[in-house]
Amino acid sequence: MQSMKANFAEYISGLTAGFTPVVGGDLKQEDFIAIDLSANNPELLKLEQLSSEAFSFFIEHNLKVAGKKAAFGGYNEVRKLYQRSRLFNKNVDEFLNRNIHIGLDIWTAEGTDVLAVLDGKIHSFKDNTNFGDYGPTIIVEHNFQEETFYSLYGHLSRNSLKNIEVGQQVQAQSKIAELGAAEENGDYAPHLHFQIIRDIQGNNGDYPGVASKKDLDFYLENCPDPNLLLKI
Repeated sequence: MQSMKANFAEYISGLTAGFTPVVGGDLKQEDFIAIDLSANNPELLKLEQLSSEAFSFFIEHNLKVAGKKAAFGGYNEVRKLYQRSRLFNKNVDEFLNRNIHIGLDIWTAEGTDVLAVLDGKIHSFKDNTNFGDYGPTIIVEHNFQEETFYSLYGHLSRNSLKNIEVGQQVQAQSKIAELGAAEENGDYAPHLHFQIIRDIQGNNGDYPGVASKKDLDFYLENCPDPNLLLKI
């Protein structure tokens, strides 16, 4: 089990030689700053009701202070922000509630271009409209070295789902979408949820991006750290 996990992670890492953009064609590696949105960050306790407006201010303030254009982070991060949504917070037993983020978030301006990270084809797309969900989402299928895997792009604009088709070919670094506003992206500050998925498990236009403690081992194996590919 551990060797399979390590081998797939190594495979993903080996597909790119260096920094590989997934947002904003003009954003460079030095434009990014790592950000902590975990339950351990005391700054988040000050955010009123964990609203999209409060998060937007928090992100913008951190970018301004650092002199950066985009923030990234969140893989395998325990977050309290999911407590506001019944989509994740259904159980009395905390072991069963979903609060561990298993993708990589990139926080930057609404309308920023979203780029296909590698050559592939559109596997599926969907507007996931639950409060706190992905909103508009695109999944791209990739085939390299006899390995098939998927990349998920969530929190897009609704316009991003127009004029695309299942099976449509996409090229690495080509624009496939734009970041959505809070009113269409599940009620979050504008950002991209980017996730690598080995086994899509029959899903279309959606795949869990937040795991419970009970299921964490499976999801960490099936969805390795996307930064192995992006190398921000």
